[in-house]
Amino acid sequence: MRRRTQPGDAHRKWRLYKHLQASMPQIYADAKKMADELGIPPALRGKLGLAGANGVNPDPLPKADGSIIGLVEEIREIVKVGYGDEWDAVPVNSAEAALWVACASLLAPPSGGWGQSYRARFIVPYGKALHHLAGFGCPFPPKYKDLWADRGTTAGELGLAGKRLPNLDAVIVPLAGAEYPVHGIKSYPVPFLTGVEPAKAIEQIALAAEVHEAFLAGFAAGGYDTPGYGAGMKDEDGVPLLGKHIGELAQEYDVPFIVDNSRGTPFVGTDPRLLNAGVMVYSGLVIGREGLMVNIRRALGLHGDRWGTTATYGPAGLAGFRAGKTALDCQLQVLQTLRETPEMVTRQVDALERIVQEEFSKLNPVLQKGIVITKSYNSRDVEVNYEATWQDGGPGFPVFTVEDMYAGSNIIQTGLAQMGILPAQACEASIRVMPGPGTVDPNGDLVEENLRYAIQALVQLLEIIGGYAGLV
Repeated sequence: MRRRTQPGDAHRKWRLYKHLQASMPQIYADAKKMADELGIPPALRGKLGLAGANGVNPDPLPKADGSIIGLVEEIREIVKVGYGDEWDAVPVNSAEAALWVACASLLAPPSGGWGQSYRARFIVPYGKALHHLAGFGCPFPPKYKDLWADRGTTAGELGLAGKRLPNLDAVIVPLAGAEYPVHGIKSYPVPFLTGVEPAKAIEQIALAAEVHEAFLAGFAAGGYDTPGYGAGMKDEDGVPLLGKHIGELAQEYDVPFIVDNSRGTPFVGTDPRLLNAGVMVYSGLVIGREGLMVNIRRALGLHGDRWGTTATYGPAGLAGFRAGKTALDCQLQVLQTLRETPEMVTRQVDALERIVQEEFSKLNPVLQKGIVITKSYNSRDVEVNYEATWQDGGPGFPVFTVEDMYAGSNIIQTGLAQMGILPAQACEASIRVMPGPGTVDPNGDLVEENLRYAIQALVQLLEIIGGYAGLV
């Protein structure tokens, strides 16, 4: 019989998460049994997933012809046709490489020449996955210095701390309307961003810019467009207001605005022009304004030799981040498809949202209250956000932290694995459902039967966890 907390315990978060940790073996046993009851074929278990590839770095496509230099030039041309001649692009080998080269090229102070280098600061709002962007700087104010210490493989010099750039500070600004409660088995503050108020938040960010103006090198923020990432309020063009305002502020100070859109999709998703971005970073690609891209291309050794040839592959400080020919083959075809037939993405996301809505409508009504489902063409996924289950003092549905994800105590993700499902990204009260392995055919269309198995498993796992949390 399933063990449950007493109603009074569920109001005490620390008791809730202690109970869930102790109950993990029983939860896993229930999850495995539920996979049998759902009838998920054994041959599909371990081959179905709810986390696909990123926007310009998807599963391999047939190879294109051409040299490395020629492929890079074709990618640049597609971006210029799509966004305008004043925009440029450079492919790299990963999302982290794209962030690294952008921050190192545009935010870090110079390290060459005689004399002591000065310090520089960039401003980043306190949002989700903060370590991806702010991790390149020394956290300021000091109360945030250990905020992401356990994220990644290690906090040491060969792990996350090893990417910190010299003499660069990251000024972290909490957002008006957001909340930062502590949750999780591996307990840490969690950004609840559905209540972000862009007009008030930009005032806070502008004040920080004024305070740190003498050291200000730029701004950085995420480029995602769902409520769980603080983008619930948009303008008439569907542009997240917070990001747009930050871009305007960066223009006032004449400093770069770096947008982390690693899971995003060019041409179909967030438009860097409407966001007033200086550069937008994707998984394997950087798109930005020409003046800023010169630095980035030089850092990769792609800007040509000193006599002005258009493109060469030469030695440079970050040449190890360059993409190889196989990746360029794939990326070129993806960009062509996104530019010419964006409906391949939009129809897939529309179908995904329909299926998620249908399956989540079967969730226990007690657990449905407070869940907000939002589709994103930009991320090619559907966000299931449940921050609101904790309104009015809770008790809400258990929230697992990024630290839980790395520690193996995120029961949503580990529970799905017990059911034979490659899990969705599910942390900080936001579950991102995306077509993954076994749920998409070679033409890019959803294999609906397989996708339903995976989403049904997610829904049933939430019911199991809700039972152990004393909610149902």
